[in-house]
Amino acid sequence: MNIRNKTLTRKTVGWALALLPCAGMTALSSCESFLDINSYINDQVTIDSVFTSKTRVLQYINGAASFLPDESKIFSIGSYSPSGLAADEAIVPWADWNHRGSYLMVDEVTVNDVKGYDPWENYYKGIRKANILIKRIPECKELTDLERRDYMGRAYFLRAYFYYSLMRLYGPVPIEPDEPYASDTEASTASVERASYDDCVEYVCNNFEKAAEYLPVSREKAYQYVPTQGAALAFEARQRLYWASPLFNGNTYYADWKRSDGTNFISQQEDKSRWGKVAALYKRIIDMNKYALNTVEKIATTDHVAGTLPLPSTVSKEPFPNGAGDIDPYKSYKSIFDGSIEPEHNKELIYFCPRSDADDWTFYPNPLGGINGFSVTQDMVDSYRMADGRQYSEATDEEKSWRAVGQGKTFSEDYVLAPERAHRDDNREPRYYASIGFNYCVWPCTSYTGTEAKKNFVATYYKDGNSQPTGTIKVDYNRLGYTCKKYVNQEDIMHWQGSRKPKTYPIMRYAEVLLGYVEAMNEMTEPYTDPVNKITVSRDVQQMMFYFNQIRYRAGLPGITTAEASDYETMKKLIKQEWKVEFAFEDHRYYDLRRWKDAPDAMNKPVTGLDVSAKMAEREQFYTVRVWNTEKTMKRVFKNKMYFYPISKTILQRNGKLVQNPGWTD
Repeated sequence: MNIRNKTLTRKTVGWALALLPCAGMTALSSCESFLDINSYINDQVTIDSVFTSKTRVLQYINGAASFLPDESKIFSIGSYSPSGLAADEAIVPWADWNHRGSYLMVDEVTVNDVKGYDPWENYYKGIRKANILIKRIPECKELTDLERRDYMGRAYFLRAYFYYSLMRLYGPVPIEPDEPYASDTEASTASVERASYDDCVEYVCNNFEKAAEYLPVSREKAYQYVPTQGAALAFEARQRLYWASPLFNGNTYYADWKRSDGTNFISQQEDKSRWGKVAALYKRIIDMNKYALNTVEKIATTDHVAGTLPLPSTVSKEPFPNGAGDIDPYKSYKSIFDGSIEPEHNKELIYFCPRSDADDWTFYPNPLGGINGFSVTQDMVDSYRMADGRQYSEATDEEKSWRAVGQGKTFSEDYVLAPERAHRDDNREPRYYASIGFNYCVWPCTSYTGTEAKKNFVATYYKDGNSQPTGTIKVDYNRLGYTCKKYVNQEDIMHWQGSRKPKTYPIMRYAEVLLGYVEAMNEMTEPYTDPVNKITVSRDVQQMMFYFNQIRYRAGLPGITTAEASDYETMKKLIKQEWKVEFAFEDHRYYDLRRWKDAPDAMNKPVTGLDVSAKMAEREQFYTVRVWNTEKTMKRVFKNKMYFYPISKTILQRNGKLVQNPGWTD
C-alpha cells in the first residue's frame, strides 16, 4: 500500500491523555468511552448527579479537555491548524487534504470552504463545559480541598486556553457569559457579538491568572500532561506578547473594523507600556526557579573521534549558563525533540504532549519509508549561522561552495557527517544539524534489522539521487534540496523491520520564556512595576544579555555583546532571527510573522532552493540557488485578509451578531 494513503491511528486528545485508563488510571473500560462523557451523561445520569461524584467530575473535566486538538500534528494528516504549512519555513508540493495547510498559502481558502480548519464549534463546546465546571465543582462533597483547587484550576485553564486558541486563529471573538446558557435557550438570545481584542485578552489573562492561583507548581509523572501553574502563566505571557505586538497594538489598518457600539476591534493607539506587563509576566516564571534550558553534559575526548567537538574560539568556554564549556550543544538542543530524554527529566518543558508521528512521512527519504516532500526553503536554511557565530551571508565563497569537504567527520558521538557533503553544509551551528536534512546527510536508522542497505543511509536529492520516488507516484521527491530532521532520532526508520522512538512535543518550553522576556525588555521605553506581584522590570541591558545568551550558549554560539544589546534595532533583528531558528518547525513562525506584521514581506518573496533538477554528474549546478515557481505551492502569496483565518459561513449563519474577519467575502 502506498504510504501516502496510509491511515495513521495514533491519537492524542489534549492533556486528557494523562488521565486515561491506558495511562494507569481507573475509570471506564476503554479510552474512547472514557472521553465520551456526553453519551455517558445522557444515557445514565443527569448533569446534576455529575457533581455529586468525584469520579464523574473528573470524567467531565476530561470530556471538556477532549475538545483540545492534538497540537503536535502541524504539517500533514490531521493537522490542527494551517500554521505549519502556511509559513515561510518550508513548502510541500501538494495542496490537498493531507497537506491542507498549503491551501491558505496559495489563496484557495474561502468562507464557504475553510479546508477543514473549523474548530470554532468544538472550542465553544469546550468553553461551555468549562463554564459549567467552574460554577459547579464546589458542589462536589467528595472532593478534598486539594482536589477541588486542582480541578478548579484545570477548568479555568481550559476556559482560557479555548479562548486563547480561538483568538490565535481568528483574532477577537465573542466572550460567552460565565453563566452557562440553558440547553433550550433560543439562538437569538445566545448570539453574542465579538468583543474587542483588548477585552478578549483581559478576560483570557484573568482566567489564566485564576488557573495559576489554583494549579499546583508541579505534577507527578502520571499527570505530567495536565497543566501546572507555570503553564498557565506561560500562556498568559504568550497572550500578552501577542497583545503588545504591532498586529494588535495601534494597527491603523483596522481603523474601520468596529463593534456595533463603535468600539474598534483592534486598538488604534500604540501603547508601549504593554511590553512592561509582558516582561513582568515572564520574570514571574523565571523567578519560580522551576525551569531551565535542557542541557546535556559534554563528553571529553583526546582524539576528537567521538564525543563533543571543541567549541569555536569565539564561544565562551565558561560553564553553562555563562558559556558552553561543559555542555554538548548539539545533544542539548536535539534531545528536546528526538525522544532521547524522557519528559519528566527535561526541565525545559512547561506544557507538552506525546508527539504524533503523522508528519514523519513527509520528512523521510523514499527508501526509508517516506515521501521526501517537506522541502525547507533556502531562506530558512540561510538563517542558521556558521559555527563561530557569523551569519551565513558573511561566510567566504569557499565556505558556501558546492565542492565536497572530502573527509568524514564526527560532529557529536551520535552524529556523523559524510565526506561527500558540500562545504555549504559544513561548519554550521549545531542547531542546523539537529534540525535540517541536506544533500549527503546521514540517516543512521540504527533500529533497522533487515538486510538492505538502510543503516547509515546517505540521502541524495539529485534528479537521479537515491531519494527519488521508488514507487508509482512520481511526485514524491524533495523540491528544494533540504528537509526537516528535528523530530528524527538516530534509531528511527519508517520500515517494518525497524522502529521510531516515542517523542514528546513541546507546546510551551522555557526557551520561549527567556526569548519573550528579552523581546519585551527590548521594546520597553520606561520601567514597569507589577502592582500585585511587586516585580519591577526595565530595559536592562545586562539582563537582556544574560537571558539571550543562555539560548545562544546552549546552541554552541557566541553570546551577544553589550554594544549589540544596547542598540534597539540591532537587538530587534537578532531577536527575530532567534525566534526563527530556535523554534523552527515548532508552530511559531506563522504567528510570529503575523504579530510582527512581517508576513507580507516574508510570504511574498520568491521560494528559493537548490537546483534539484540537476543530476549527480551536475553537482555544481545542483548546488546553485534558484527561484522555484514551477508548482502551485511555490507561488505562495500573502494578502492582508490572511492575518486572520476566516470564520466559516456555517458558523456565521448561526449567529446573526457575528461579523466576518476583514477581507473575507462569500
